[in-house]
Amino acid sequence: MPLTASLDDTALAPALIRLSCAEQTLLLAPAVGGSIYRYFSTYQGTEIHWLRPGTVQSLDEANPLLMGSFPLLPFCNRIRNGQASVGERPLHMAANMSDSPHTLHGHGWRLPWQVTTMTVNTATLTLEYPRGDWPWSFHASQRFEVTRQGLTVRMTLTNTDTAAMPAGLGHHPYFLRAADTLVQTDVEAMWAADAEVMPTRLEQPDLLDALRQGQFIDEVVLDNNFTGWSRSASVSWPQQRARLVMQADAPLDFFVLYVPPGLDHFCMEPVSNCTDWLNLTGQHPGKVGGAWLQPGETLSVRFVLAPERVGE
Repeated sequence: MPLTASLDDTALAPALIRLSCAEQTLLLAPAVGGSIYRYFSTYQGTEIHWLRPGTVQSLDEANPLLMGSFPLLPFCNRIRNGQASVGERPLHMAANMSDSPHTLHGHGWRLPWQVTTMTVNTATLTLEYPRGDWPWSFHASQRFEVTRQGLTVRMTLTNTDTAAMPAGLGHHPYFLRAADTLVQTDVEAMWAADAEVMPTRLEQPDLLDALRQGQFIDEVVLDNNFTGWSRSASVSWPQQRARLVMQADAPLDFFVLYVPPGLDHFCMEPVSNCTDWLNLTGQHPGKVGGAWLQPGETLSVRFVLAPERVGE
């Protein structure tokens, strides 16, 4: 599927907020999990979509899984059967996907966010979570800034409870793919996964070298976590003469590559914890990420999407 498109969002304006700077435009859907609806550049009247664009259907269904990206918090990826024995409050969360028994992507993506500040090129979305299925209360924020160089996203997660809280942050960008789409990044190891996409063991397959050199997305099928991420990755679309670089700061030290077969998109996700980190910490210290926040403590992360037209 090509990156170029012309998608009219005029009728959807009440559900969206628009940020722009020069040729860069970001559309956000705060009520749909604080999601990114579309992120694109306009060149000579043509839109170049750097993320898979959301559709009328994604808004009508209020479905973050059909958006361009959505936030991951207070944990990233899956927790096995929604359960973990941690600290003073054991986790017993309900499954939140019909095809999996494991609680997925945290809670922020399922809730409406509030717009607390907005300028022409910046916006801050916030979420207040009372103690519930996740047995700690928290405050979360996302600050989006569009510049000539690209998009910067800053996220925070603050423990507003009275007990220490486990915490993870990340985002879930979807990218369009074509036969020539190439991903390049540097990682130290990959978590092999079972049929339910739960991690089983750390490996160093030949794929790691291929990713360092540049891997054609259409040649792999993946849904895996990677450790020791360099916090930099790029996507290239040679026929479109387009390239995007993702850069992140610590503690976004983990990377997820999701490449489903036969679909027009894939995901590469900057995250601060790997799948099921709360249940794996004792067995694999230092290899699963995640943090613990004391009452009043805040976890902060930042990542940047920097698009460019190659050869111009």
